[in-house]
Amino acid sequence: MNRKLVISLSLVYVLFMGALSIYYYTADETFKSLVSIGGVVCGAIPLSLALFTKLQFNLPIVISYLIFLFGSQFLGSILGWYGLGWWDTFLHLLSGSLLAFTGIALYERLVYRNAGKEISPWFVFLFTLSFSALGGVIWEIYEFSSDQLFGMTLQGGGNKDTMIDLIADTIGGLIIAVWAGVRTKIKLKKI
Repeated sequence: MNRKLVISLSLVYVLFMGALSIYYYTADETFKSLVSIGGVVCGAIPLSLALFTKLQFNLPIVISYLIFLFGSQFLGSILGWYGLGWWDTFLHLLSGSLLAFTGIALYERLVYRNAGKEISPWFVFLFTLSFSALGGVIWEIYEFSSDQLFGMTLQGGGNKDTMIDLIADTIGGLIIAVWAGVRTKIKLKKI
């Protein structure tokens, strides 16, 4: 059931962004067309994983990812909500949280179930926070590289924008990392 829902939701997003890319291309709005093409590519990631792998999906993470893409690509870049000033920081706070939840899901899939009795809550906290912060750093590297190589303006505020984004990513990840560490400590007391 999860796989079919992931395919359906991802397909709807890909088709929506594909239609927008054609619309904006014919309207000679190159930037919005390129953002829409980026939306097709990003939306196709869960779709491709669902179609071509046997991964079990964490449905809330996939839905959150698609909502984040909609907020970033459509609302932020196409409709101009990044001009509100706080929208970019809000999305980085959300992406830090989303990355932290993704880190937890990865951790739970990669660690032996029996190892749960031996895992320190501090390790879970540090892994979750580090995964989230690394995701934020990689994104900022992407923004910087795009600006330098393609003359884009993704880092509109320069160093200040980058630091605010990284702080927001880290705060979002920190909130979820604290929750994950406390949850692990409670689980260990029950064992």
